[in-house]
Amino acid sequence: MGKNLFEKVWEDHAIRTLPNGQTQLLIGTHLIHEVTSPQAFGMLRDLGLSVRYPQRTFATVDHIVPTNEIHEPYSDPLAQAMIEELRKNTAEHDITFFDTNTGKQGIVHIVGPEQGITQPGTTIACGDSHTATHGAFGAIAFGIGTTQVRDVLATQSMALNKLKVRRINVEGELGPGVYAKDVILHIIRKLGVNGGIGFAYEYGGSVFDNFTMEERMTVCNMSIEGGARCGYVNPDETTFEYLKGRPYSPTGKAWDEAVARWTAYASDPDCAYDDVVTYQAEDIKPTVTWGITPGQGIFVDEFIPAPSDGKTQSESALIEEALEHMKFEAHTPIMGKKIDVAFLGSCTNGRLSDLEEVAQYIQGHKVAEGVKAIVVPGSQIVAQIAQEKGLDKIYTEAGFEWRGAGCSMCLAMNPDKLVGDQLCASSSNRNFKGRQGSITGRTLLMSPLMVAAAAITGEVADAREVFGVAEAAVA
Repeated sequence: MGKNLFEKVWEDHAIRTLPNGQTQLLIGTHLIHEVTSPQAFGMLRDLGLSVRYPQRTFATVDHIVPTNEIHEPYSDPLAQAMIEELRKNTAEHDITFFDTNTGKQGIVHIVGPEQGITQPGTTIACGDSHTATHGAFGAIAFGIGTTQVRDVLATQSMALNKLKVRRINVEGELGPGVYAKDVILHIIRKLGVNGGIGFAYEYGGSVFDNFTMEERMTVCNMSIEGGARCGYVNPDETTFEYLKGRPYSPTGKAWDEAVARWTAYASDPDCAYDDVVTYQAEDIKPTVTWGITPGQGIFVDEFIPAPSDGKTQSESALIEEALEHMKFEAHTPIMGKKIDVAFLGSCTNGRLSDLEEVAQYIQGHKVAEGVKAIVVPGSQIVAQIAQEKGLDKIYTEAGFEWRGAGCSMCLAMNPDKLVGDQLCASSSNRNFKGRQGSITGRTLLMSPLMVAAAAITGEVADAREVFGVAEAAVA
């Protein structure tokens, strides 16, 4: 019997079994940022410890950095203080830091892959819940808390329970105007926000075989929204082609050896899984969340459910709570709901391909009156390439604001926040109450092109109709 990738990586990184039954797992790469690391470094100082393997830790600033300011000191004193603290900590421990003046700063889950730091067959940890993004490369990547950040800094290891593995196949071909974001929202809708608890998700099937690396990252990014501890795609030629020539990728003979090693980590054809589910790509349509969890999603042409549609009492109660917060009526169409803000960015959909895809459709269109629309590239490198391609001009001519790199309105730990009960069409990953900076703010998750369609029309709209996507694909 063969082994799946999760088993192979776990076994290669297992140090020992602890008395409580957990595994002490070696962490190959540790990524840190300005929000969850200050307390961890403080705990190291209190314990008189240093960073065990600083060459395995990489830092950037993303969560709190303003996207509408270039020069320091920033107007937000907390943001300035947190960035300066990270500078101090990385300098003291000789940790590589992609600071705002390097041209390499950005969201940690975009910086790692574009630098070639994220590689197959390794374990990755970061004090951020969406670390599963890196699983797109065939890595096992965990989001961790501040205490675990301390542990990894001090020992390059952490204690974990071994996970079960669910294989999720998506077979067939996605229709025009249907994207990776729709795929993961559909999976979460089907399996539930708690469906992945205790599992690692292995994504496969013809859709993932044909996905680009950036599309795979989008899906793996939101594994945590389905309750999974991590999510991954087996490494293949698409993976290797993406990594080749990256700053931290091996070169020469070491590259050939790395590819052979990476290839061997892929799940064996005769491996076993704890569960297998399969979805047909043709069944997936552009998807929009209507409620307060990523699992409360419907196709753009569907109607918002009622509490009576819930399969359990708790599900019915959640629907009722969501309707009250979102100020929506049951059994009404999601299409046509007026929006106030459109946000294009985040570690889910702030990559170059996201910006390019939207740019080709919005030329000649204008953001609707009364809608605030912002575009936030996921990294300085993404922004630079986009600007070289003239994408920034396309967006600004259409009425979008072009911002600097950062997490921005995804978490709203910076000035980019909703006000009052504004309704936001967002390409980010969470629609929890208060997620975008206002306790009464309301978030609709959707693909980048769907965000653009909402921005242009001023309401939730089918991007395929707004931009003639189906017709363009046929042509």
